[in-house]
Amino acid sequence: MSTVREFRIDVPQAALDDLADRLRRTRWPAELPGVGWSRGVPVGYLGDVAAHWLHAYDWRAWEARLNEFPQYTTEIDGQRVHFAHVRSPEPDALPLILTHGWPGSIVEFLRVIGPLTDPARHGGDPADAFHVVAPSLPGFGFSTPLSGPGWNHDRIARAWIGLMDRLGYERYGAQGSDTGYLVSPRLGHLAPDRVVGVHIHGGLEFPDAEQLATVTLTATERARLAAADRLRRHGSGYADIQGTRPQTLGYALTDSPVGQLAWTLDKVRDWTDPAHDLPDEALDRDVLLTDVSLYWLTGTAASSAQLYHEVRAQPPRPAAPSGVPTGIAVFPPDPALRRLAEREHHLVHWAEYDRGGHFAALEVPDLLVADIRAFFRPLRPGRR
Repeated sequence: MSTVREFRIDVPQAALDDLADRLRRTRWPAELPGVGWSRGVPVGYLGDVAAHWLHAYDWRAWEARLNEFPQYTTEIDGQRVHFAHVRSPEPDALPLILTHGWPGSIVEFLRVIGPLTDPARHGGDPADAFHVVAPSLPGFGFSTPLSGPGWNHDRIARAWIGLMDRLGYERYGAQGSDTGYLVSPRLGHLAPDRVVGVHIHGGLEFPDAEQLATVTLTATERARLAAADRLRRHGSGYADIQGTRPQTLGYALTDSPVGQLAWTLDKVRDWTDPAHDLPDEALDRDVLLTDVSLYWLTGTAASSAQLYHEVRAQPPRPAAPSGVPTGIAVFPPDPALRRLAEREHHLVHWAEYDRGGHFAALEVPDLLVADIRAFFRPLRPGRR
């Protein structure tokens, strides 16, 4: 058995001093007047957030918050894997592995780990408790350096199965968004005898014309797909760049903290609740900066982008559902359609919400936690 080592985040002060120095010396580009957000993040808004990063944001305070969760590292399939492992005080808690996506990190789980692991302390039913395992994807955060090519969704799912085995969990649930929206169901396909259920949200896959021709859309679905299609047509350049030239992009983002900030804020604005105009209206500004700081301080712009290159070449997904019960939570920006999802998953739970967005764990943790609890409640041992 490979060793599981305790881990604590402790960024050298020299790295924080260097960040501050680079923020002070930012070279700002000119911008066209009157274009707003239509061509990317406006200079005025970005300058305001960058100034907050330099003068008001406190990494040490957020580092301490992250360190409140027990963290570890281990090696799986030749790759260093960092993960938080928070056991519930409830002895019969169900193990649950959470998978984040890009441009996210384990920072996404700051507001849900407590309610999931200790519901009684957060006004919930102790019977809904989970033991939470939250890994950093290979090439993200402290799951570095990336050991080599080939880390696609299937390989990540196999690593997660190995991680849960290493922790002694024989039966468990899987939950995820973005990358986790695709990785979590793969756990069900690869280990259907061990995964009791899969809960997902925040998928970004837009149905193709052939799929849409087979379903009749409701007015609500048409409106949601129209909004998602606008994002796909005008906001998907990041995926093309990361999917084809992740290393080239990495030089710019690894050398400029404001570049990393802009690259992240652009997608946060696109994907959060459309009721909000600005990224930091949907997400707390300091939480956003903690996520961006994690990418910057670990130098993982290029290694995290490699995932987009890998998924272009990975084998197609299984044509038939795994048979593992699956639940999907849909938030306003999501392009998910129930009738199409039923073809890919053994769908037993579907919930649509009128607030929240792609980063639901940070935007609307109350809704997400309640939905996760409701989905897994009948799947717990002894309740089937």
